[in-house]
Amino acid sequence: MDLSNPTTLVIVAVVLLVLGGLLAMALTRFQRTRRLRDRFGPEYERTMKQVGDKRRAEEELEARMAHVESLQIRSLSADEVNRFAREWQAIQTEFVDSPLAAVQKANRLIREVMGARGYPVEDFEQRAADISVDHPDLVTHYRELHAIAKKGEQETINTEEMRQAMVHGRDVFENLVQPGNVEDTRQKETV
Repeated sequence: MDLSNPTTLVIVAVVLLVLGGLLAMALTRFQRTRRLRDRFGPEYERTMKQVGDKRRAEEELEARMAHVESLQIRSLSADEVNRFAREWQAIQTEFVDSPLAAVQKANRLIREVMGARGYPVEDFEQRAADISVDHPDLVTHYRELHAIAKKGEQETINTEEMRQAMVHGRDVFENLVQPGNVEDTRQKETV
């Protein structure tokens, strides 16, 4: 190969530019995947399995983030936290005598807390997707609680399943009512 030939130099330059571009694209994809895996944890893998295509799954996760970013999510006031905490205590007390009713009330209370915080609450799948953005470690608990509450509407479920549902619900509830500035948390993640 004659590097003194201008045509050869142009070809080498083009090949190097193409290789550089491909390398930059691969690095960008790698960084995107790592960022989304770090952000969503187990929800990343769940979405990958559900969607079946890495690119589409990552696009869905990014769309979730954009959707939640557009919402007016807020912390609860002290009065709201106290009111919801009293309701949660009553539900836990009710569990002893009416476990299924308590599980179903816990599911509804979490939906109400999410609504008070500013999450859209009409559709469960949207609620789960939205909560996965700010609480990726809790979305599995939320799905388990919801599934057991729904299952109990149609078939008999055992006490251990209901107890597990309440444990899942408590984790979700406690995190949703915790005071904290959601915007500050998001800003820290982007830095």
